[in-house]
Amino acid sequence: MDEPIQLDALGARGAFRARNRLTVSDVTGRPVAELSQVPRLFVQRGLSALRTATPAGSDELSAVIARAGHTFATDTVGGLSAQEYQYLVSRVSGVPVTVVRSATRRIERAAAEAYRSVRCARPAAAVDRWQDPVTRGGGAVWTRRGDVFAVHAAGNHPGVHSLWLEALAMGYRVAVRPSGREPFTPHRLVTALREAGIGDDRLILLPTDHHVADDIVRGADLSLVYGGDAVVHKYRADPNVLTQGPGRTKILLADGDWASSLDTVVASISDEGGVACVNATAVFVAGDPAPVAAAIAERLAALPSLPPEDDKAVLPVRPAAEARRTEKYLLDHADGGVLRLGGDGIVDELGDGSAVLRPAVVQLDRPDAPQLATELPFPCVWVAPWSPDDGVGPLRNTLVLTVVSQDERLIGRLVDEPSISNVHVGDHPTHRMAPGIPHDGYLAEFLMRSKAVIR
Repeated sequence: MDEPIQLDALGARGAFRARNRLTVSDVTGRPVAELSQVPRLFVQRGLSALRTATPAGSDELSAVIARAGHTFATDTVGGLSAQEYQYLVSRVSGVPVTVVRSATRRIERAAAEAYRSVRCARPAAAVDRWQDPVTRGGGAVWTRRGDVFAVHAAGNHPGVHSLWLEALAMGYRVAVRPSGREPFTPHRLVTALREAGIGDDRLILLPTDHHVADDIVRGADLSLVYGGDAVVHKYRADPNVLTQGPGRTKILLADGDWASSLDTVVASISDEGGVACVNATAVFVAGDPAPVAAAIAERLAALPSLPPEDDKAVLPVRPAAEARRTEKYLLDHADGGVLRLGGDGIVDELGDGSAVLRPAVVQLDRPDAPQLATELPFPCVWVAPWSPDDGVGPLRNTLVLTVVSQDERLIGRLVDEPSISNVHVGDHPTHRMAPGIPHDGYLAEFLMRSKAVIR
């Protein structure tokens, strides 16, 4: 590929190629695309167009979104076939191509079931339309909390773009700010949706630099923002911003027979390349954690180091300099733990400027060790002891918790704990997801409300 691919902004009046463009490079540092960076005025005009656009009916939207999802997953969009798109995402993000293919299918399925997923969150007593006969005697109508929804997208995994399709299905007009790390997925998905019939004034793509990014949040009614702890803290007090931060996903092996759950543990850590918020980063063991840590390390050590576009690749790849910084961060924070895997380093250079991030397993001596809050973008897990006397405390602030236990009282306490978003009981990997099942609650819980209508 001689010339970089041009990824234009997609405004309310069509594509726009800005003079200011961000170079998007692959894991070796080779430029592969240029992403237009739009100015503040373009953002303001785009959001104004969304605000004045007429929302479409839900029946029409359901069919259009489903059609677009199929096109996104299978056809040529924006000059790229599905295979070319998946290759580029893999090379740019460093995520194994098999993970990108799986995410492509997930987005297609999410598009096909977007409206059904939304209805899963609707209160049982509420109806979709004020004209419903229920409202003649007084009833609840499920309505939007606003009109314009903004998304500050993440670039760690293409699957994050399956979620905001639900906002479209609810009638929101949507502005997506793509990540400069991996802009191909949102650009392709927005293009497919617009080609399928979503009006240009109802869905826009606003690539911006960080100085303009906050204008998108301020200009929208409601926003979904991905980021680390700093981003979560920045927006914590804003009721109109939903944050998606670190998952700090965990596994609790509360029964003695941990060996029968080893496949689930290893898959939870390493599937999805270990880059997703639903990958396990901590394993708590009732009893001695040493044999569990050793068994996990033995399994993860066997994973191959390959370029991300290789069909057999399972580990993430990053530019070598970035990989070295990640390695230093790990080794600095592992002080006080026993490195069962990764003590000699986690960087495996491929000879082209890129490097595989190999797994790390660190055994800790207590369930409240500070390292347990550390989440890194590769298969890295902290293994710690736990006892019933420790209770729920060490397991708090968790996106997904897989608990292997027959203790219904314990399970009940975990389900009741507000800071644990999802509980998988038994041998269900932490990364298991499906349309209609909430991820971090239902998105519709944030975007919709029940309104009394009497007529």
